[in-house]
Amino acid sequence: MGPVATYVYASDPISQAGVISQLRQRPEIRVVDAEHLGEAAVAVVVADGINDEVLRVLRALQRGSVPRTVLVARVIDDATLVAAAEAGVGGLLRRGDAGPESLARAILRVAAGEGEVPPDLLGRLLGQVGRLQRQVLAPRGLAFTGLSDREAEVLKLVANGHDTAEIAGRLSYSQRTVKNILHDVTTRLQLRNRSHAVAYAVREGLI
Repeated sequence: MGPVATYVYASDPISQAGVISQLRQRPEIRVVDAEHLGEAAVAVVVADGINDEVLRVLRALQRGSVPRTVLVARVIDDATLVAAAEAGVGGLLRRGDAGPESLARAILRVAAGEGEVPPDLLGRLLGQVGRLQRQVLAPRGLAFTGLSDREAEVLKLVANGHDTAEIAGRLSYSQRTVKNILHDVTTRLQLRNRSHAVAYAVREGLI
């Protein structure tokens, strides 16, 4: 596996130049410019914190050709932590801790599909996750998979080749209920059809 192609974005040119200079010292990283953004496996976004502009940049990168991002922020509080998670950020570093070695390590971990969060913030993140599950999702019959138990059960049966009538019989639902469950899942997750829903759920480890 060759060097990880990495794009660097910062709101000010001095910060951008500094991070690029650091990363160019690392043989495991290959910095690409905006003209070659499509080659990047990871994007590093450098900012003071998370605001509307930073969120816009993160989402634009993820909608484009760079789904994996690392955020380097000057201040990381609980609000930043939650906003970064909601924005799909894979790695999070304080600017003061983002030396060449730690930044390169975060990029490599994120490129491999893993996460990177400062150790002292991990407990706080887990606490936020637990509160969200208990107070918001569980009362609505949802979990962090984005699927309710019955939605996951229906998709498992679809994945096993059962048609609507068979699923209804196995779960003691009406066929209309099964169709409504599948429609809700495909609409909420912006999927094309039940086959696409099954493929998505399997790929994301939801079923």
